[in-house]
Amino acid sequence: MAVKRVAVITGGASGIGEATARRLAADGCAVAILDINRASAEAVAKSIGGHFAPCDVADAEAVDAAACQVERELGPADVLVTSAGLIPNSEAIMDMDMGAHARMWEVNYNGTLHACRAFGRQMIERKRGAIVTLGSINSRLPLPLPAYNPGKAAIERLTQLLAVELGRHGIRVNSVGPTYVMTPPLRAKVDSGQRDLGKIMGVHALQHLPEPADVAEAIAFLASDAAKAITGVLLPVDAGWLAAVSYRTYAGGVPWTE
Repeated sequence: MAVKRVAVITGGASGIGEATARRLAADGCAVAILDINRASAEAVAKSIGGHFAPCDVADAEAVDAAACQVERELGPADVLVTSAGLIPNSEAIMDMDMGAHARMWEVNYNGTLHACRAFGRQMIERKRGAIVTLGSINSRLPLPLPAYNPGKAAIERLTQLLAVELGRHGIRVNSVGPTYVMTPPLRAKVDSGQRDLGKIMGVHALQHLPEPADVAEAIAFLASDAAKAITGVLLPVDAGWLAAVSYRTYAGGVPWTE
């Protein structure tokens, strides 16, 4: 009987993290969900036969404790997906709340770093493993999100640094870069008029946005042996946003009639 891979998902209680937990469980992984939202995380874990470890990823000691719990209950991690993160609204640098700015970095960037360190150590001992961080289209171009945007750029660079540092131990480190993903919170904002779906779609090449499951598919690929020669990359899952955002906003217009 084949030994199950142990997959750890931070932020696995909802959204992309939940979709990834379900996708990797369907692949036969033993899944551990780390999340601050106990009720939702326990419900997801129960539904897939997984495990739950309560954890605020901004707290390095809490992440280390969760890593010890996972290793004790399931074994050392083979796969780590760092999906935990906060989502902001637009704001100006000159007016932003510095407390909220600090918390965004503590969760999104430091939380990614803490998880990579804690579970990366388990991988180093066995000379194998795959880490997938959650980047964004924010990793590549400026958007008016002065804590989130630079944080996602920093995660892409952290991914590259770790890919080189851990590559000598047989560990691959990659990232996915989603555009707007049709999660329940985004759908709610569109329905309430807080987000203009027409404006969002106007700068994408495709006529549909990714669902959480689409991002989970990309993560599952990067974590699999099918990607054994791939490390240090950010894979956009962006419905063509990076290609289209400058093309579709060109002052001379596009060469077709909508």
